[in-house]
Amino acid sequence: MFNYEKRLEYPIKIKRTDARMAKAILTQYGGPDGEAGASMRYLSQRFTMPYREVMGILTDIGTSVTK
Repeated sequence: MFNYEKRLEYPIKIKRTDARMAKAILTQYGGPDGEAGASMRYLSQRFTMPYREVMGILTDIGTSVTK
């Protein structure tokens, strides 16, 4: 059975909020030029690559970007 618990790996306490910094972080992760966008581009190119060696490299790069 699958059990999903939504909790942080490392608990944090936010002392004060900073909307400008939050916007910058979200842009880097979720924007078109962010890390998630780059990862998706590498992984989508993997499926059209005719060379197996390069296919493995694109998979490694695409999965390591999101870590």
